[in-house]
Amino acid sequence: MSNLVKNIVRFCLLILAQVYILNQVPPLHRLVTPYIYFIFILWLPFKMGRRTQMLLAFALGFTLDCFTNTYGLHAAACVLIAYIRPFLINVLISQEGTESNYYEPSIQSMGFTPYLTYVTILTFIHHTFLFFLQALQTGGYFYFLLKSLTSTAISLLLILLIELLFVRKQRFRTNTI
Repeated sequence: MSNLVKNIVRFCLLILAQVYILNQVPPLHRLVTPYIYFIFILWLPFKMGRRTQMLLAFALGFTLDCFTNTYGLHAAACVLIAYIRPFLINVLISQEGTESNYYEPSIQSMGFTPYLTYVTILTFIHHTFLFFLQALQTGGYFYFLLKSLTSTAISLLLILLIELLFVRKQRFRTNTI
């Protein structure tokens, strides 16, 4: 399967899973709102340009906004993590190592600790920004902080489960032809 088709399928499946499964779980909606759709941004290729990442992130967030009637909240959070993502990757892994030998971020390509750090930071930034924008509308700042922390924890658990259950096969690329 080509990378373009694989990413289109991921985009559609993650949006559908978010809208029709995770957004429909009633007992968690008070304090915990699990989000996994932004895994699409986390799994984008290392070599993709920042503008392309931000356009795809906007498309992802806007698509979810259309389903949930949130008027740009998800688009803003997705564009923010797409902007921060290259900086974080540069800090967590060496330039000449993993990025040139693997296609996309994963436990296999980055190692467990750097990948967990990468996912944790971007998940926390996504959730905090998203819930902060919601708190500006409602004014519940303690609720915002508690919801950010609990939703980040649950989303991290779901992301790691997805990563372990659906292993992405990645080949080690060499410089030889």
